[in-house]
Amino acid sequence: MSRQVAGTAAQASNEPYSRAIVSGGLVFCSATLGIDPATGKASESAADQAEQALVNLAYTLSESGSSMRQLVKTTIYYVRAQDFAAINEVYACHMPDPPPARSAVPCSALPEGLLFCIDAIAALG
Repeated sequence: MSRQVAGTAAQASNEPYSRAIVSGGLVFCSATLGIDPATGKASESAADQAEQALVNLAYTLSESGSSMRQLVKTTIYYVRAQDFAAINEVYACHMPDPPPARSAVPCSALPEGLLFCIDAIAALG
């Protein structure tokens, strides 16, 4: 049994996907962007976008009955290799100990000129 998780953090209402789905005791979070939900804007800094994306992810997980402490797998996507160290530093500040499994995928571009996004899987509870 699956259920769509509703909310407002950094997702336009006309997007054809769910921010998160709860199924089988897990929360599957779609790509979470570093857009401030209050302003609809993103910083030009990859580290700042990572910070906001992780705040947005924490909100989505909380709405879904989970938390950052329950993360089991993340995938980060970043555009500029020179930003990786700064992104990693921000990321580490938000992760539990031990941190979840992670993939880091460099890419040539992200939507709206963004420099960072993250998707995640977390356990409920």
